[in-house]
Amino acid sequence: MIYLLFCPACEKAQPRVLRGITHGAGPESQWDYVIAATVAVITVLTLYYSIKWLIKPGEKSTAHIKHFIINHDQYEG
Repeated sequence: MIYLLFCPACEKAQPRVLRGITHGAGPESQWDYVIAATVAVITVLTLYYSIKWLIKPGEKSTAHIKHFIINHDQYEG
């Protein structure tokens, strides 16, 4: 089934590592791998910190804006 997704010309153009994974022209230089790896690391770090700070934000100050929003009734006259 996977063989039907990729044309034989594109399969031959891809390096061994990417055959059967991607379609189209292969990487033009080793810098393409460095760029892709850097983007992957940034994406994983962003996802990690987004989930971490969503679950446990860590703001402890009573003057933080979240307290104004949560306790809005107290601030209205």
